[in-house]
Amino acid sequence: MKLATYKDGSRDGQLVVVSRDLSTAHYATGVADTLQAALDDWNFVSPQLQDLSATLNGGKARHAFSFDPNMCMAPLPRAYQWADGSAYLNHLELVGKANDKDMPEAYLSVPLVYQGGSDDLQGACSPIEVSDLDWGVDFEAELAVITGDVPQGVSADEALESVRLLTLVNDVSLRYLIPRELTTGFGFFQGKPATTMGPVAVTPDELGEAWQDGRVHLTMQVQWNGRKVGMCDAGPEMGFHFGQIIAHMCKTRRARAGTIVGSGTISNKDWSRGYSCIAEKRMIEKVQDGKATTQFMQYGDTVRIDMKGKDGQSVFGAIEQTVQAPGGSVLPESSTAHDVAADGATHA
Repeated sequence: MKLATYKDGSRDGQLVVVSRDLSTAHYATGVADTLQAALDDWNFVSPQLQDLSATLNGGKARHAFSFDPNMCMAPLPRAYQWADGSAYLNHLELVGKANDKDMPEAYLSVPLVYQGGSDDLQGACSPIEVSDLDWGVDFEAELAVITGDVPQGVSADEALESVRLLTLVNDVSLRYLIPRELTTGFGFFQGKPATTMGPVAVTPDELGEAWQDGRVHLTMQVQWNGRKVGMCDAGPEMGFHFGQIIAHMCKTRRARAGTIVGSGTISNKDWSRGYSCIAEKRMIEKVQDGKATTQFMQYGDTVRIDMKGKDGQSVFGAIEQTVQAPGGSVLPESSTAHDVAADGATHA
């Protein structure tokens, strides 16, 4: 089934069930008011949501309405936890190549994970609000899972059983703020503004054979200002599957229902498939030409992130965002030039 959270003037929105083709929706009123409420009592609530989904997909839901992604908040507008991994090793290898360094051996055996801000997750059509272009605005196309309760010390296989839903992510980065933060030893904070989630979260069964061994074997499609820049395969080159990332997180503590876990920037060794973040494009330029020339996002720039199933239909709906100043105004471009090692930051 497919679920979304509609705007209703509240902080947590209203849970809706969405049809498989993303054309219609139905409020889940009487079953669960919010997605978090559904996750908290998943074994009892999810069969009822499945029944409503079947009725909706069968065209028999009496109070169905046209689905509008612009009405969507993040599936979980404020989550108990947002933790992002960096599971695509090619992305980390590129960081090393661009800076004449070898990738640390530890990256091959231990997933990288950072704790992101989960209190203000953005809807798929929300603007990317940034006060200063000199911060280096970048998109990052990722996948994420939403879990149920996960006990401490869980195995990777057991952790996969906790996956309730999957969705898209744009884990926006401010590239020129990140290097300074990493040198402190405390990691990201200002360099990671509000993260955006896809309009729809889907249960693993909706992916069919594309969901294998904790990986999604589909293509992440990225358009920047209407131009296709990325067609990266999300499956084979994911060095750590979602179960391994979750198990790593839960080595010393539990994760509660409503935890969101990201894959990190989707990346392929075949550079002809394009890129899922601008920083990676810049790293490729450094390796090939000795200097990065592609600039980061400007006011008015747009990014579209989508993933289609084997039938050619969008699985999660698309993230479609425009960069703007807080409050909606478009300011003049910043004049300060940058040529720093921001692209060398090892992150998701």
